[in-house]
Amino acid sequence: MRWSLSEAKNRLSEVLTLAESQGPQIIQRRDKIFVLMPQSQCEKLAGKSPTFEDWLLKGPRIDDLELPARKKSKVREVDL
Repeated sequence: MRWSLSEAKNRLSEVLTLAESQGPQIIQRRDKIFVLMPQSQCEKLAGKSPTFEDWLLKGPRIDDLELPARKKSKVREVDL
């Protein structure tokens, strides 16, 4: 449904309910158009990107990672 900005402001609760039950609601302010929809629907359309935490948790496990031992070489001298 298409709403003018003033009408949407006056009936905000109804606009939100309709966005949830019937889908995106269009709100027009002068020459600009805005679309109101639930966050879950927006994330589906936008393809929600994983958080940094999700990205880290999906990475390879390092529990069984075997690293070669460091060579115990002498410390070199540096002239100061």
